[in-house]
Amino acid sequence: MDRREFVKTIAALPLALSLPAFGRAPGASYQQLLVLIELKGGNDGLNTLVPYADENYYALRPRLAIARGEVLQLDERSGLHPALKPLLPLWQSGELALIQGIGYPAPNLSHFRSIEIWDTASKSDQYLDEGWLARTFRQTPAPREFAADGVVVGGHDLGPLAGSAARVIALASTERFLRQARLATPAEHATNAALRHIVRVERDIVQAAARFDAGHAFQTAFPRTAFGTSVRTASQVIAGRAGVAAVKLSLGSFDTHSNQAGTHARLLQTLADGMTALKQALVELGRWDDTLIMTYAEFGRRPRQNASGGTDHGTASVHFLAGGRVNGGLYGAPPALDQLDGSGNLPFAVDFRSLYATVLERWWGIDSYGPLQGRFRPLDVIRV
Repeated sequence: MDRREFVKTIAALPLALSLPAFGRAPGASYQQLLVLIELKGGNDGLNTLVPYADENYYALRPRLAIARGEVLQLDERSGLHPALKPLLPLWQSGELALIQGIGYPAPNLSHFRSIEIWDTASKSDQYLDEGWLARTFRQTPAPREFAADGVVVGGHDLGPLAGSAARVIALASTERFLRQARLATPAEHATNAALRHIVRVERDIVQAAARFDAGHAFQTAFPRTAFGTSVRTASQVIAGRAGVAAVKLSLGSFDTHSNQAGTHARLLQTLADGMTALKQALVELGRWDDTLIMTYAEFGRRPRQNASGGTDHGTASVHFLAGGRVNGGLYGAPPALDQLDGSGNLPFAVDFRSLYATVLERWWGIDSYGPLQGRFRPLDVIRV
C-alpha cells in the first residue's frame, strides 16, 4: 500500500501521517517555524510587484497594467498592487522582503510538472518522488517529541512534505482533527505489513492529537474567507506548542487566463489580509520573531496580456518572505522586459532553490546540499 492509497483508506480522518523506521534526534533549529503559502495556479508577478517606471510594462499590457497613480510605490521603479495595501506596515517595519525574478533553467509551463519541480526541488529534466522538506527531515530529523514534522492545512496535497521520511498531518480544522482522532483506536496486533502500517499510523494519530490544543482564544480577528479560516487553523496549530517544524497553506487559483484584473485583485487582497492576520496571531503568541513566512508557486505569468484580458503561463515571478527576523527590501533583479525570450517570457535571476537554501541554511542551520541535490546560494535576507 503506497502513501496516497493509505490516505484514501483513512479518508474518514482528515489527516495523513507516516512514520519512518529510524529514530529521531534533535539536529537543527526546528524551534524556528516555517510557514509556506502556495499560490496555486501561478501568480502574476508583474502585477504583484509592479515595474511602474518601465515603459515596456505598459506597452505589453495596455489594458491590464496597474496605473502608475494606483501603485503603492516602494522605490523609484517598483511598487505593490493596490490590493496589497495591508502589507505596507510589514514593508515599512523592514519585515517584508520581495524576491524578484525567481525561476529555474529550462522552465516547464505545465501546472502539474512545474509544481512537481518546485515541490521536489528537482531539475526540469529530473524526476524525484520525495519533497524537499521530506528529504530535509530524513537527513536531519526533527525532535521526536514534536507532534509532527509538518502540518498541511486545508487539503491532502502534501507538496514539499510528501515522502515516507516525514511525519505529516493534513487537516481542515484543529477542532475536527481532535474530534475525529478520538475515533482512532489502534488494534494491538496486525497480521500483515499493510495492516501493521495502518495500525502504526493510527497510533501516531492518537499521540499527535494528545499534543494539540484547539482551545486558544485569539484576540486576532481572522478574515472571513476560506484562506482566513486556514490561517486561523494554522494559528491554532502553532498556539498548541505541540511542536511542528513547518506549516503549509494554499490559496488559489491564480491561473488567470481571462478577466484577470478583478480576480487577481481579490486574490491579492485575500493573501494580504491573511498574512496580516497571521502576523498578528504570531505576535500574540510571541512567535513572530521565530517564524519565517514564504510564498511560492509553480510559475509566473507571461508579460504580454492575452486577448481575453488575462495572462498565460510564464516563467520568472516574485515571492514574499516575511517575519520578525526578515531583513526587508527588494532582492533579485527587476524584470528584464526588454530581454524576453522567443516565447515572450522573462529570464530568471534567482533560482527557486536559493529560497530553499535560505530556509535550510540561514533559518534552520542545515546543510542544504543533500535536500537540494546540489549547492545554491542562500539569500542574505535573515537577520542573525
